[in-house]
Amino acid sequence: MTVPTDPDDADAAVAALCAAVAAYDHGAAEALVEAGADPDRVLPDGTTPLLRAVEGGSPAVVAVLLGDDARLRLPEAERSRLLDAAREWYEEGAAERLRRLTGSAGPADTVWVTDSEYDSVPEITLGGRSVRAGHGAVLTQLEWEFRILAPVAELVARGVRSPRRDHVDQSTSLHVLNSRVSAQTWGQAVAFRHDPDPRRRAFVVDVVRYRLWSLSDTAHAGWYEKECNRILTEWEAEETDADVLGRVLDALGETDVPTREAIGLRRAGHPDPGVRRWVPDLFVSPRPPDVRKALRDLCRDDDGAVRASAAGALVGEEPGEDELELLPGLLRDPDPEVVRRTAYALGYVARGVPEVAELLVQCLDSGDPDVRLSAAHGLAVRNDPRTPEAYARVGPLGPEYQHDQRPGGLLEWRWRNRPDPV
Repeated sequence: MTVPTDPDDADAAVAALCAAVAAYDHGAAEALVEAGADPDRVLPDGTTPLLRAVEGGSPAVVAVLLGDDARLRLPEAERSRLLDAAREWYEEGAAERLRRLTGSAGPADTVWVTDSEYDSVPEITLGGRSVRAGHGAVLTQLEWEFRILAPVAELVARGVRSPRRDHVDQSTSLHVLNSRVSAQTWGQAVAFRHDPDPRRRAFVVDVVRYRLWSLSDTAHAGWYEKECNRILTEWEAEETDADVLGRVLDALGETDVPTREAIGLRRAGHPDPGVRRWVPDLFVSPRPPDVRKALRDLCRDDDGAVRASAAGALVGEEPGEDELELLPGLLRDPDPEVVRRTAYALGYVARGVPEVAELLVQCLDSGDPDVRLSAAHGLAVRNDPRTPEAYARVGPLGPEYQHDQRPGGLLEWRWRNRPDPV
Protein backbone atom coordinates (compact mmCIF):
# COMPACT_ATOMS: atom_id res chain seq x y z
CA MET A 1 0.00 0.00 0.00
CA THR A 2 1.53 3.35 -1.07
CA VAL A 3 1.22 6.49 1.01
CA PRO A 4 0.34 9.55 -1.15
CA THR A 5 3.34 11.78 -1.58
CA ASP A 6 1.29 14.99 -1.73
CA PRO A 7 0.21 15.84 1.84
CA ASP A 8 -2.53 18.11 0.49
CA ASP A 9 -4.21 15.32 -1.41
CA ALA A 10 -6.69 14.48 1.36
CA ASP A 11 -9.08 12.62 -0.94
CA ALA A 12 -6.37 10.31 -2.21
CA ALA A 13 -5.12 9.68 1.33
CA VAL A 14 -8.58 8.74 2.59
CA ALA A 15 -9.21 6.56 -0.47
CA ALA A 16 -5.94 4.75 0.21
CA LEU A 17 -6.90 4.37 3.87
CA CYS A 18 -10.25 2.84 2.92
CA ALA A 19 -8.42 0.43 0.63
CA ALA A 20 -6.09 -0.57 3.49
CA VAL A 21 -9.08 -1.09 5.78
CA ALA A 22 -10.80 -3.27 3.17
CA ALA A 23 -7.60 -5.30 2.76
CA TYR A 24 -7.09 -5.65 6.55
CA ASP A 25 -3.63 -4.18 6.07
CA HIS A 26 -3.09 -2.60 9.47
CA GLY A 27 0.54 -1.78 8.68
CA ALA A 28 -0.44 0.30 5.65
CA ALA A 29 -3.34 1.83 7.55
CA GLU A 30 -0.98 2.90 10.32
CA ALA A 31 1.41 4.50 7.84
CA LEU A 32 -1.44 6.35 6.16
CA VAL A 33 -2.86 7.67 9.43
CA GLU A 34 0.60 8.81 10.50
CA ALA A 35 0.95 10.54 7.14
CA GLY A 36 -2.26 12.47 7.75
CA ALA A 37 -5.09 10.36 6.36
CA ASP A 38 -8.21 11.20 8.39
CA PRO A 39 -9.90 8.09 9.89
CA ASP A 40 -12.97 10.20 10.80
CA ARG A 41 -13.57 11.69 7.37
CA VAL A 42 -17.25 11.34 6.38
CA LEU A 43 -17.50 9.45 3.10
CA PRO A 44 -20.20 9.83 0.44
CA ASP A 45 -22.17 6.88 1.85
CA GLY A 46 -22.19 8.44 5.33
CA THR A 47 -19.61 6.08 6.80
CA THR A 48 -16.06 6.86 7.90
CA PRO A 49 -12.89 4.81 7.49
CA LEU A 50 -13.08 4.05 11.23
CA LEU A 51 -16.68 2.87 11.02
CA ARG A 52 -15.77 0.67 8.05
CA ALA A 53 -12.94 -0.80 10.12
CA VAL A 54 -15.33 -1.52 12.99
CA GLU A 55 -17.77 -3.26 10.66
CA GLY A 56 -14.89 -5.15 9.02
CA GLY A 57 -14.17 -6.86 12.35
CA SER A 58 -10.37 -6.60 12.48
CA PRO A 59 -9.26 -5.39 15.93
CA ALA A 60 -5.75 -4.72 14.62
CA VAL A 61 -7.07 -2.30 11.98
CA VAL A 62 -9.49 -0.68 14.42
CA ALA A 63 -6.69 -0.06 16.92
CA VAL A 64 -4.66 1.80 14.31
CA LEU A 65 -7.56 4.04 13.29
CA LEU A 66 -8.64 4.69 16.88
CA GLY A 67 -5.26 6.03 17.84
CA ASP A 68 -4.56 7.28 21.35
CA ASP A 69 -7.11 10.09 21.51
CA ALA A 70 -10.37 8.65 20.18
CA ARG A 71 -12.35 9.33 23.35
CA LEU A 72 -11.47 13.01 23.22
CA ARG A 73 -11.42 13.27 19.44
CA LEU A 74 -14.80 11.79 18.62
CA PRO A 75 -18.14 13.39 19.57
CA GLU A 76 -20.50 11.32 21.71
CA ALA A 77 -22.85 10.59 18.81
CA GLU A 78 -20.01 9.11 16.75
CA ARG A 79 -18.76 7.05 19.66
CA SER A 80 -22.28 5.65 20.09
CA ARG A 81 -22.52 4.85 16.40
CA LEU A 82 -19.28 2.88 16.52
CA LEU A 83 -20.34 0.97 19.63
CA ASP A 84 -23.74 0.17 18.13
CA ALA A 85 -22.17 -1.12 14.92
CA ALA A 86 -19.75 -3.38 16.75
CA ARG A 87 -22.46 -4.66 19.07
CA GLU A 88 -24.89 -5.40 16.23
CA TRP A 89 -22.31 -7.35 14.22
CA TYR A 90 -21.23 -9.28 17.31
CA GLU A 91 -24.69 -10.16 18.57
CA GLU A 92 -26.02 -11.18 15.17
CA GLY A 93 -22.86 -13.01 14.17
CA ALA A 94 -20.68 -12.21 11.18
CA ALA A 95 -21.95 -15.00 8.92
CA GLU A 96 -25.60 -14.29 9.72
CA ARG A 97 -25.13 -10.57 9.17
CA LEU A 98 -23.41 -11.15 5.82
CA ARG A 99 -26.17 -13.52 4.77
CA ARG A 100 -28.78 -10.86 5.51
CA LEU A 101 -26.85 -8.06 3.83
CA THR A 102 -25.95 -9.98 0.69
CA GLY A 103 -29.08 -12.12 0.37
CA SER A 104 -26.86 -15.16 -0.15
CA ALA A 105 -28.33 -18.46 0.99
CA GLY A 106 -25.24 -20.59 0.46
CA PRO A 107 -22.75 -21.71 3.09
CA ALA A 108 -20.14 -19.22 4.28
CA ASP A 109 -16.49 -19.80 3.45
CA THR A 110 -14.50 -19.51 6.68
CA VAL A 111 -10.71 -19.44 7.00
CA TRP A 112 -8.69 -18.59 10.09
CA VAL A 113 -6.17 -15.80 9.62
CA THR A 114 -3.64 -13.97 11.77
CA ASP A 115 -4.97 -10.54 12.72
CA SER A 116 -1.98 -9.40 14.75
CA GLU A 117 1.28 -10.95 15.87
CA TYR A 118 -0.35 -13.34 18.34
CA ASP A 119 -4.09 -13.38 17.65
CA SER A 120 -6.22 -15.22 15.13
CA VAL A 121 -9.70 -14.57 13.80
CA PRO A 122 -12.06 -16.25 11.32
CA GLU A 123 -12.35 -14.44 8.00
CA ILE A 124 -15.78 -15.14 6.56
CA THR A 125 -16.73 -14.73 2.91
CA LEU A 126 -20.31 -14.85 1.69
CA GLY A 127 -22.03 -13.38 -1.33
CA GLY A 128 -18.82 -11.83 -2.59
CA ARG A 129 -18.18 -9.92 0.63
CA SER A 130 -15.68 -10.70 3.41
CA VAL A 131 -15.45 -9.69 7.04
CA ARG A 132 -13.37 -10.79 9.99
CA ALA A 133 -15.37 -12.12 12.93
CA GLY A 134 -13.52 -10.16 15.59
CA HIS A 135 -16.43 -7.93 16.48
CA GLY A 136 -16.48 -9.09 20.09
CA ALA A 137 -12.91 -7.89 20.46
CA VAL A 138 -13.71 -4.66 18.61
CA LEU A 139 -16.64 -3.98 20.96
CA THR A 140 -14.47 -4.66 24.00
CA GLN A 141 -11.75 -2.47 22.53
CA LEU A 142 -14.14 0.45 21.93
CA GLU A 143 -15.68 0.20 25.38
CA TRP A 144 -12.29 0.32 27.04
CA GLU A 145 -11.14 3.21 24.86
CA PHE A 146 -14.31 5.16 25.62
CA ARG A 147 -14.06 4.41 29.37
CA ILE A 148 -17.15 2.20 29.48
CA LEU A 149 -16.80 -0.57 32.07
CA ALA A 150 -18.59 -3.57 30.60
CA PRO A 151 -19.92 -6.09 33.14
CA VAL A 152 -17.34 -8.71 34.05
CA ALA A 153 -19.81 -11.46 33.14
CA GLU A 154 -20.14 -10.03 29.65
CA LEU A 155 -16.37 -9.92 29.16
CA VAL A 156 -16.13 -13.53 30.28
CA ALA A 157 -18.94 -14.50 27.88
CA ARG A 158 -17.12 -12.85 24.99
CA GLY A 159 -13.91 -14.59 25.98
CA VAL A 160 -15.44 -18.07 25.78
CA ARG A 161 -17.69 -17.63 22.75
CA SER A 162 -15.05 -19.28 20.54
CA PRO A 163 -13.44 -22.56 21.67
CA ARG A 164 -10.08 -21.43 20.29
CA ARG A 165 -7.75 -19.87 22.84
CA ASP A 166 -6.02 -17.74 20.21
CA HIS A 167 -9.25 -16.06 19.10
CA VAL A 168 -8.85 -12.31 19.34
CA ASP A 169 -12.12 -12.01 21.28
CA GLN A 170 -10.58 -14.03 24.10
CA SER A 171 -7.26 -12.19 24.23
CA THR A 172 -8.97 -8.79 24.19
CA SER A 173 -11.28 -9.74 27.04
CA LEU A 174 -8.28 -10.96 29.02
CA HIS A 175 -6.41 -7.74 28.35
CA VAL A 176 -9.26 -5.51 29.49
CA LEU A 177 -10.08 -7.60 32.56
CA ASN A 178 -6.48 -7.38 33.69
CA SER A 179 -6.23 -3.69 32.85
CA ARG A 180 -9.04 -3.11 35.33
CA VAL A 181 -7.07 -3.56 38.53
CA SER A 182 -9.86 -2.92 41.03
CA ALA A 183 -10.52 -5.54 43.69
CA GLN A 184 -14.15 -5.64 42.59
CA THR A 185 -13.32 -6.63 39.01
CA TRP A 186 -10.78 -9.18 40.20
CA GLY A 187 -13.19 -10.76 42.67
CA GLN A 188 -15.99 -11.00 40.12
CA ALA A 189 -13.68 -12.51 37.51
CA VAL A 190 -12.08 -15.21 39.66
CA ALA A 191 -15.48 -16.16 41.07
CA PHE A 192 -16.16 -17.78 37.69
CA ARG A 193 -13.76 -20.57 38.67
CA HIS A 194 -16.77 -22.07 40.42
CA ASP A 195 -18.99 -21.72 37.33
CA PRO A 196 -20.62 -24.98 36.16
CA ASP A 197 -19.45 -24.32 32.59
CA PRO A 198 -15.86 -25.64 32.17
CA ARG A 199 -15.27 -23.14 29.36
CA ARG A 200 -15.65 -20.28 31.82
CA ARG A 201 -13.47 -22.01 34.37
CA ALA A 202 -10.79 -22.53 31.73
CA PHE A 203 -10.98 -18.84 30.81
CA VAL A 204 -10.45 -17.85 34.45
CA VAL A 205 -7.21 -19.86 34.54
CA ASP A 206 -5.92 -17.51 31.86
CA VAL A 207 -7.20 -14.51 33.82
CA VAL A 208 -5.09 -15.63 36.78
CA ARG A 209 -2.03 -16.29 34.63
CA TYR A 210 -2.39 -12.95 32.87
CA ARG A 211 -2.55 -11.20 36.24
CA LEU A 212 0.65 -12.90 37.38
CA TRP A 213 2.46 -11.80 34.22
CA SER A 214 1.10 -8.30 33.83
CA LEU A 215 1.53 -7.08 37.41
CA SER A 216 4.96 -8.50 38.14
CA ASP A 217 6.53 -5.03 38.43
CA THR A 218 3.68 -3.13 40.10
CA ALA A 219 3.04 -2.11 43.69
CA HIS A 220 0.37 -4.81 43.98
CA ALA A 221 2.57 -7.61 42.65
CA GLY A 222 3.23 -9.27 46.02
CA TRP A 223 -0.43 -9.41 47.03
CA TYR A 224 -1.57 -10.70 43.66
CA GLU A 225 1.15 -13.33 43.58
CA LYS A 226 0.00 -14.73 46.92
CA GLU A 227 -3.64 -14.50 45.86
CA CYS A 228 -3.04 -16.26 42.53
CA ASN A 229 -0.96 -18.98 44.18
CA ARG A 230 -3.70 -19.56 46.75
CA ILE A 231 -6.40 -19.75 44.11
CA LEU A 232 -4.47 -22.15 41.89
CA THR A 233 -3.54 -24.43 44.78
CA GLU A 234 -7.11 -24.66 46.03
CA TRP A 235 -8.42 -25.03 42.50
CA GLU A 236 -6.13 -27.96 41.70
CA ALA A 237 -7.56 -29.92 44.61
CA GLU A 238 -11.16 -29.26 43.55
CA GLU A 239 -11.21 -29.33 39.73
CA THR A 240 -12.89 -32.33 38.10
CA ASP A 241 -12.67 -31.44 34.40
CA ALA A 242 -9.47 -32.80 32.86
CA ASP A 243 -8.96 -29.94 30.40
CA VAL A 244 -9.39 -27.28 33.08
CA LEU A 245 -7.20 -29.23 35.51
CA GLY A 246 -4.47 -29.41 32.89
CA ARG A 247 -4.58 -25.64 32.50
CA VAL A 248 -4.39 -25.19 36.27
CA LEU A 249 -1.31 -27.42 36.43
CA ASP A 250 0.21 -25.52 33.53
CA ALA A 251 -0.30 -22.27 35.45
CA LEU A 252 1.08 -23.77 38.66
CA GLY A 253 4.23 -24.70 36.77
CA GLU A 254 4.94 -20.98 36.40
CA THR A 255 4.67 -20.25 40.12
CA ASP A 256 6.82 -20.83 43.21
CA VAL A 257 4.07 -22.64 45.10
CA PRO A 258 5.93 -24.80 47.66
CA THR A 259 3.56 -27.75 47.22
CA ARG A 260 3.94 -27.98 43.44
CA GLU A 261 6.23 -31.03 43.66
CA ALA A 262 3.73 -32.90 45.83
CA ILE A 263 0.97 -31.92 43.42
CA GLY A 264 3.00 -33.28 40.51
CA LEU A 265 3.62 -36.60 42.22
CA ARG A 266 -0.07 -36.92 43.03
CA ARG A 267 -1.17 -36.11 39.47
CA ALA A 268 1.48 -38.17 37.66
CA GLY A 269 -0.90 -41.12 37.47
CA HIS A 270 -3.95 -39.17 36.34
CA PRO A 271 -5.94 -41.13 33.74
CA ASP A 272 -6.08 -38.22 31.28
CA PRO A 273 -2.90 -37.52 29.25
CA GLY A 274 -3.94 -33.87 28.99
CA VAL A 275 -3.31 -33.66 32.72
CA ARG A 276 -0.17 -35.83 32.85
CA ARG A 277 1.58 -33.79 30.17
CA TRP A 278 1.82 -30.79 32.55
CA VAL A 279 3.17 -32.75 35.51
CA PRO A 280 6.90 -32.59 34.55
CA ASP A 281 6.83 -28.78 34.64
CA LEU A 282 5.90 -28.93 38.32
CA PHE A 283 9.24 -30.52 39.23
CA VAL A 284 12.20 -28.23 39.82
CA SER A 285 15.89 -29.01 40.17
CA PRO A 286 17.49 -30.57 42.03
CA ARG A 287 15.02 -33.43 41.83
CA PRO A 288 14.86 -36.06 44.58
CA PRO A 289 14.76 -39.80 43.72
CA ASP A 290 10.96 -40.12 43.86
CA VAL A 291 10.56 -37.26 41.38
CA ARG A 292 13.16 -38.69 39.02
CA LYS A 293 11.38 -42.04 39.14
CA ALA A 294 8.07 -40.34 38.33
CA LEU A 295 9.69 -38.65 35.35
CA ARG A 296 11.18 -41.93 34.12
CA ASP A 297 7.75 -43.53 34.32
CA LEU A 298 6.25 -40.63 32.36
CA CYS A 299 8.96 -41.07 29.71
CA ARG A 300 7.40 -44.50 29.11
CA ASP A 301 3.86 -43.12 28.90
CA ASP A 302 1.55 -44.24 26.09
CA ASP A 303 0.95 -40.63 25.06
CA GLY A 304 3.60 -38.90 22.95
CA ALA A 305 2.96 -35.43 24.37
CA VAL A 306 3.47 -36.78 27.89
CA ARG A 307 6.71 -38.51 26.89
CA ALA A 308 7.97 -35.34 25.22
CA SER A 309 7.27 -33.22 28.27
CA ALA A 310 8.84 -35.74 30.64
CA ALA A 311 11.92 -36.22 28.46
CA GLY A 312 12.55 -32.49 28.26
CA ALA A 313 12.43 -32.26 32.05
CA LEU A 314 14.29 -35.43 32.92
CA VAL A 315 17.21 -34.80 30.59
CA GLY A 316 17.54 -31.31 32.06
CA GLU A 317 19.79 -32.73 34.79
CA GLU A 318 22.93 -34.85 34.72
CA PRO A 319 21.59 -38.30 33.82
CA GLY A 320 22.15 -41.16 36.17
CA GLU A 321 22.40 -44.81 35.19
CA ASP A 322 18.62 -45.23 35.04
CA GLU A 323 18.22 -42.16 32.82
CA LEU A 324 21.03 -43.25 30.50
CA GLU A 325 19.15 -46.48 29.83
CA LEU A 326 16.14 -44.45 28.68
CA LEU A 327 17.94 -42.03 26.36
CA PRO A 328 18.49 -44.30 23.31
CA GLY A 329 14.81 -45.19 23.25
CA LEU A 330 13.72 -41.56 23.60
CA LEU A 331 15.99 -40.57 20.72
CA ARG A 332 14.37 -43.27 18.55
CA ASP A 333 10.82 -42.55 19.70
CA PRO A 334 8.12 -42.84 16.99
CA ASP A 335 6.85 -39.40 17.98
CA PRO A 336 9.20 -36.80 16.42
CA GLU A 337 8.44 -34.27 19.15
CA VAL A 338 9.81 -36.66 21.78
CA VAL A 339 13.04 -36.91 19.82
CA ARG A 340 13.27 -33.14 19.37
CA ARG A 341 12.66 -32.39 23.04
CA THR A 342 15.16 -35.02 24.16
CA ALA A 343 17.85 -33.85 21.77
CA TYR A 344 17.24 -30.21 22.63
CA ALA A 345 17.63 -30.87 26.35
CA LEU A 346 20.77 -32.94 25.76
CA GLY A 347 22.16 -30.00 23.80
CA TYR A 348 22.41 -27.92 26.95
CA VAL A 349 23.20 -30.24 29.85
CA ALA A 350 24.93 -33.46 30.92
CA ARG A 351 28.31 -32.16 29.86
CA GLY A 352 30.30 -34.65 31.89
CA VAL A 353 28.81 -37.91 30.67
CA PRO A 354 30.73 -39.40 27.73
CA GLU A 355 27.86 -41.68 26.72
CA VAL A 356 25.75 -38.63 25.97
CA ALA A 357 28.29 -37.26 23.52
CA GLU A 358 28.15 -40.49 21.56
CA LEU A 359 24.35 -40.35 21.49
CA LEU A 360 24.57 -36.83 20.11
CA VAL A 361 26.90 -37.98 17.35
CA GLN A 362 24.31 -40.59 16.40
CA CYS A 363 21.68 -37.85 16.26
CA LEU A 364 23.62 -36.22 13.42
CA ASP A 365 22.17 -38.96 11.17
CA SER A 366 18.63 -37.76 11.89
CA GLY A 367 16.47 -36.57 9.01
CA ASP A 368 15.24 -33.70 11.21
CA PRO A 369 17.48 -30.61 10.98
CA ASP A 370 16.34 -29.45 14.42
CA VAL A 371 17.61 -32.66 15.98
CA ARG A 372 20.91 -32.34 14.10
CA LEU A 373 21.24 -28.76 15.30
CA SER A 374 20.65 -29.77 18.92
CA ALA A 375 23.25 -32.51 18.56
CA ALA A 376 25.83 -30.13 17.11
CA HIS A 377 25.14 -27.58 19.82
CA GLY A 378 25.47 -30.26 22.50
CA LEU A 379 28.89 -31.23 21.17
CA ALA A 380 29.92 -27.58 21.14
CA VAL A 381 28.80 -27.17 24.74
CA ARG A 382 30.99 -30.13 25.67
CA ASN A 383 33.90 -28.63 23.72
CA ASP A 384 33.99 -31.81 21.65
CA PRO A 385 36.56 -31.76 18.81
CA ARG A 386 33.91 -33.12 16.43
CA THR A 387 31.92 -29.86 16.69
CA PRO A 388 32.91 -28.33 13.29
CA GLU A 389 32.05 -31.54 11.48
CA ALA A 390 28.77 -31.74 13.38
CA TYR A 391 27.73 -28.23 12.35
CA ALA A 392 28.67 -29.00 8.75
CA ARG A 393 26.15 -31.84 8.86
CA VAL A 394 23.31 -29.67 10.19
CA GLY A 395 22.60 -28.22 6.75
CA PRO A 396 20.82 -24.98 5.86
CA LEU A 397 18.44 -23.49 8.42
CA GLY A 398 15.31 -21.47 7.76
CA PRO A 399 14.43 -18.00 9.06
CA GLU A 400 12.72 -19.50 12.10
CA TYR A 401 16.20 -20.06 13.58
CA GLN A 402 17.13 -16.38 13.32
CA HIS A 403 16.95 -15.82 17.08
CA ASP A 404 17.93 -19.34 18.13
CA GLN A 405 21.21 -19.45 20.04
CA ARG A 406 22.10 -22.99 19.00
CA PRO A 407 23.57 -22.00 15.61
CA GLY A 408 26.02 -19.73 17.47
CA GLY A 409 27.56 -22.69 19.26
CA LEU A 410 30.13 -23.20 16.51
CA LEU A 411 31.42 -19.64 16.82
CA GLU A 412 31.71 -20.02 20.60
CA TRP A 413 33.53 -23.33 20.16
CA ARG A 414 36.01 -21.74 17.76
CA TRP A 415 36.59 -18.85 20.16
CA ARG A 416 37.34 -21.22 23.03
CA ASN A 417 39.69 -23.25 20.83
CA ARG A 418 41.49 -20.41 19.07
CA PRO A 419 45.30 -20.77 19.01
CA ASP A 420 47.22 -19.07 21.78
CA PRO A 421 48.98 -15.92 20.58
CA VAL A 422 52.65 -16.43 19.81
